[in-house]
Formats: sequence, structure tokens, C-alpha cells
Amino acid sequence: MKILLTAIAATLMSCASTTSSQQNSSDMQQKAEFIVSGSQGGTKERGFKIIKDEKEFHTVVKSGSGLIEEGKNSTADYPGFPKDKKVVVYNLGSFRSGSHSINEIKGISVKNNVLYVEVPAGEPSGGMEIQVLSNPWFVFAVPANYQFTSVELKYSK
Repeated sequence: MKILLTAIAATLMSCASTTSSQQNSSDMQQKAEFIVSGSQGGTKERGFKIIKDEKEFHTVVKSGSGLIEEGKNSTADYPGFPKDKKVVVYNLGSFRSGSHSINEIKGISVKNNVLYVEVPAGEPSGGMEIQVLSNPWFVFAVPANYQFTSVELKYSK
């Protein structure tokens, strides 16, 4: 009886720790939705903000709200606000060249309240690059039930 209870407890603990501390990245890869990006208009500092609704989404894009500088982009170019999802605006910070941008999400995972977003690594062109300060940003959505307190990018080839 003691062995049976130990086995049941171990199974329950295993299931609970898998679902609460780490979610399956292959399952999540299908659930990340890239929305829009820009090579200009973000803030100088790296960071993210969760956008709660379509009104806030349009406010952030139009007025900046500390995430995207005012007047840089028109909301008319953006798709509608996804239903039943968390929408995240992520700023990459400042760069001294204009070639930094995110146009795709390869996968996502959550571990210890950190949302890891896998994006393609930028490849140097090997030639001349435009030397201009850029503040790239991108917007993506994940299911509303994902719990995280920070976002980190993982670059892959």
C-alpha cells in the first residue's frame, strides 16, 4: 500500500511540475501569433508591455504610451486585436544600424514565469549597412492563460 501511494504521489507531482513550471514548446509554437513589427518607433530601452484590449493597442500605437513613439505608425495598417489572447509589445532597444527587425516567431515556451520567444538570428549582410539609429519593436500574441512576468528573446538560425 505504501509503495502504491508513493507511486501515485510521484506521478501527481510530476504532472503538476510539468504544467506549472514549464509548458511544452512544440505545443506553444502553434499558439504564438506574430502581429506586426517596425524598425523605428520603439523605445531606447529593451522591454515589454502586455496590451489588455484593442483600445489600449491603438492608444499605444498612436500615442506612444512609453512603448512606441507618437506619430510613427498608423493603426490602419494593423490587423484586428486577437480575441482570447495576451498581446505583447516588445521593444528591442536602440541599435546603430537600421537592419534590426523581427518578422517571425519560431516558437515560444514558458519556464519559471519567463516567456521565451524564439526568433530568427539576424544575419549580417556582409556588405555596407545603413548607419542610422533604430529602435525596433514587434507585437505578438499568446494564449490568455499563459502566466509570465518577463519576456526574453532567444535567437536561433
